[in-house]
Amino acid sequence: LLLHMVHPEVYTALGVSPPRGILLHGPPGCGKSLLGGAIAGQLNLPLLRLVGPELVGGVSGESEKRIRDVFDTAKLNAPCVLFLDEIDAVAQRRENSSKDMERRIVAQLLSCLDDLNKDTAQVMVVGATNRPDVIDPALRRSGRFDREISLRIPDENARRAILLVLCKEMKLADDINYELIARLTPGYVVSFTYCTVTKIEFSFFRISNECFPSFVGADILSLCREASMQAVSRALNHDNVKGKNLNTILLLHNATDLFCLPYAMLLRLVNPKILSQLDGLFIETGDFEVALNNVQPSAKREGFATVPDITWDDVGALQNMREELSIAILGPVRNPVAFASLGLSRATGVMLVGPPGCGKTMLAKAIANESGINFISVKGPELLNMYVGESERAVRQCFERARNSSPCVIFFDEIDSLCPRRSSMESGASARVVNQMLTELDGLESRKQVFVVAATNRPDIIDPAILRPGRLDKVLYVGIPTADDRVQILNTITKNGSKPSISDDVNLSDLAKDDRCSAFTGADLSALVREAALDAIRQSISHEWSVVLPQNDRNDANIKVTSRNFDAAFNKVKSSISEQDRLMYEEMRDKF
Repeated sequence: LLLHMVHPEVYTALGVSPPRGILLHGPPGCGKSLLGGAIAGQLNLPLLRLVGPELVGGVSGESEKRIRDVFDTAKLNAPCVLFLDEIDAVAQRRENSSKDMERRIVAQLLSCLDDLNKDTAQVMVVGATNRPDVIDPALRRSGRFDREISLRIPDENARRAILLVLCKEMKLADDINYELIARLTPGYVVSFTYCTVTKIEFSFFRISNECFPSFVGADILSLCREASMQAVSRALNHDNVKGKNLNTILLLHNATDLFCLPYAMLLRLVNPKILSQLDGLFIETGDFEVALNNVQPSAKREGFATVPDITWDDVGALQNMREELSIAILGPVRNPVAFASLGLSRATGVMLVGPPGCGKTMLAKAIANESGINFISVKGPELLNMYVGESERAVRQCFERARNSSPCVIFFDEIDSLCPRRSSMESGASARVVNQMLTELDGLESRKQVFVVAATNRPDIIDPAILRPGRLDKVLYVGIPTADDRVQILNTITKNGSKPSISDDVNLSDLAKDDRCSAFTGADLSALVREAALDAIRQSISHEWSVVLPQNDRNDANIKVTSRNFDAAFNKVKSSISEQDRLMYEEMRDKF
C-alpha cells in the first residue's frame, strides 16, 4: 500500500494508478491514530492531521472551502500523509442526512479524492473512524479509500509487548510476571502519543521513526502509574508502622487526610526526606494486582467484553458439562495448531438447555474465565427494538464487538425470545432477527475465534435452523441435580460450611439427600441457604433485644446456622420446578 510513496515509478511502469486512501476502523482506543501516524513516521514524511469536526464551518460554503484548502495544501507539501481522524463526522451517509450542507460536504470530499487520482502528487489519505457503518458507501469504493484495515483490542501477546515497552524505564522488582499482568488486563487498549514532533506550516507534523517505539497503551499506562502509586503508598505505610514521621501524623487533624495519609504526609512535610524512603523501593507484581481494581479498561466502559469473575470453584457439580465445554471452547484457544491441522479451526457453537436455575449461565462464565478469554453476556430481549432494522443492527454490533475482542465468548441467555420458530403466521420483524442470527453464525464473514454459547429452557420453540451443524450444533442438557450433585452444590454455596457458618448439628450430605429438596435446582438450594441464614440472624437479633445486651457484649460474628434454621427455611422455600415441568424436562433430556 505504501510502495508508491517511496517508488512511484513501479506503478508508472505497470500503467496502473496507485492506491490513494486507507480507511482504519475499530473500537475507540485500539490504535487508529497510532497507525496513521506510524505510516508517516515509517516513510519519514510530513503528517497533516485533522479531526473531522474541524472541517465544518458555520457559513454556507465554508466547509467545502476548508476541505479544498486541506487537499491543496497536502498537494503542495507532497509527498505527505493526510490523516483525517473521526471522518464519520463529515462523511455520513447522504440518504440519512437531514441538511443540504452535510450532503455537500460529502460530495466535496468525494471530488477531492477523485482529483488525487488525476494528479501525480504523492498524497496518501488515511481516514479513521469507529463507526464505519455510517460512512457514505461512495467513499469506500475503489479509487477513494481503496483499502480498509480493521483494528482490534490488543490480545494477550500484544498487551505483553506494550507492557515491556512501558516498563522499560520503571524500577521493577525481579518477580514481575508480565504474562500474568497481560492475562489479567483484557479490554485494555492502545492510544497514541505524539513525541519528538516538529510543527511546520498548516498544522503539519514531521515524525521521525525513532519516536514510534514510545507509543503507549493508554489503559496500560494508567495501570503502570497506579501500580507505582501503590508501591509508594506501601513504602510510606511501612515506614509509618516502624514509627517514622509520627510527629507529622499527629499534626494531620483534617479528617480527609485519613483517606490519603501517605500522600498528605508528603504535602505537609516542609523538607520531606522521601528519597531515602524510596531508595530501595521496587514495583512488585502485587502492586499491579491492586492497581487492577482501580483502573477500568476502556473496552469495558465502551460496552466491550471482559473476562468474567466466576470460576469453577463457584460452580457445584456439572463435571461432565465442564469437560464438554472445555473441548468445545478451551481446546481451540489453547491448542490452535492441533485443531487447525485436523481442519477444526471453525469456532464451535454450544446450546445449553434445561430447567431454570440449574447453572447454565454460570457454566458459560466459568469456561470463559478458565480460558482467560473475553465474555459478552446478552439477554435475548435486550436486542429487540420496536423500530424496523434496529434489532438486526443490534445483533450485528454484538458480533462485531466480539470479533474486535476475540478470542471471545458470546453468551445468549433466553435465546428462545430472540430466535423463535419461523412460520407464515409470524411477523416479518421476528423472521428478520432470526435470519440475521443465522447470517452471523455461519455467514460470509468468518467468526474466527468467536465462540457462541446459548441457553434456554424452551428448545422446542427455537427455530430448527439455529441448531443445525455448523451453528449451535452441540446441545448439552443441564438438568435438575442429583443427590450427589446437591451435596457438591451445598458445599460450594456454603464454602464447605464456613460461609455462612454451619452448626455441627447440620450435615450437608444428609441435608442434600433430604426428600424435601429432591427437586431443588442450584438456585433453589442457594435460596434455601440464604433463608436459613436470615432465620439465624432473626433469632440472634430477637434474643439480643429481649435480653438487652450492651453493644460490646454482642457476638454477631459467631452466629451459626442450625438444623432448626434449615427446617424453618424449608417451610418458605419450595422447588421452582413443578412435577409437570419436571416430567417435561426429563422428556427433553431423552431427546437431546
